[in-house]
Amino acid sequence: MESMAKLRDQYHFTDDDAANLHDLLPVAEEYLNSLAGHFMNYLYENPETERIVLKNSDKDRLEAFHRHWFRTLFSGVYDQEYLRSLKRIGQAHVRVGLPVHYVNASMSHVRHAIQHMIHDTFEDRDQRRLFRESVDKILDMNLAVMTSSYRDAEMSKVFVSRSLESGLIRLSERFTYGLNLVLVLSLAGLSIGVVGLFVSDILQIFSGKPEKAIFSALGSMLILWMMIELLENEIKNLKGGSFNILVFVGVVVVAMVREILISTLRHDDLKTQAFLTLTLLALGVVYFLISKAQKCSFKE
Repeated sequence: MESMAKLRDQYHFTDDDAANLHDLLPVAEEYLNSLAGHFMNYLYENPETERIVLKNSDKDRLEAFHRHWFRTLFSGVYDQEYLRSLKRIGQAHVRVGLPVHYVNASMSHVRHAIQHMIHDTFEDRDQRRLFRESVDKILDMNLAVMTSSYRDAEMSKVFVSRSLESGLIRLSERFTYGLNLVLVLSLAGLSIGVVGLFVSDILQIFSGKPEKAIFSALGSMLILWMMIELLENEIKNLKGGSFNILVFVGVVVVAMVREILISTLRHDDLKTQAFLTLTLLALGVVYFLISKAQKCSFKE
């Protein structure tokens, strides 16, 4: 909360203004019933403000409160405690759901009523002008403090929303990072298994069936290459790199090559081998197009 001294300085509210307001106190006391009653009638003229008043307070209690507020306007004492009281009024307005434009309209209504009071009481034009200027300053200060509660309430909602949103984003990022880490560890484990399979195929070359073992070893080598490519791509992703779809298309191409090798060893019919070959050709075209598109984007 800012200090009352700073607020007074911002509105050029001087000790002379405080003295002017205090001089108006006896006049305000005479007009107190009229001011408070007139203001209550103003509140009850509007269906929305009437509904808010009836829901959160009774008429006598609210009128007594407004009497007290009118008196403090002309008390001549505008210290830190006065500032805190204005803050509590603003917070009460926010709490009961009074729209801020009604606060502005009500303050304008009060301003006009006090100006009429001054005009009807004092004949000297210069004196009326000084009183009006002091009244305008104190009412503007009241309005600024009260409406600041609405700004504080909105900012608190924004900060809560931002905090919640930031927390969810951080949680999602950590969860995604954890999943990528699990994927990298899984790929590393599978790669070790593929290495074992490749070594086993190499050893089978010396078992008496070298042709089959060589094709099997080639297939295992292709799988190992796929695992290496996937592992490298995931590591780059963990380091903040971009997703490279070309790697995954290449993995599918390699898998299809391995399937053709296995199909050859099984002596599948020509239709199956033709289908696999055409599929490999289509994947090759897709791989070429993606590769070309990525090169063009890099140049741009």
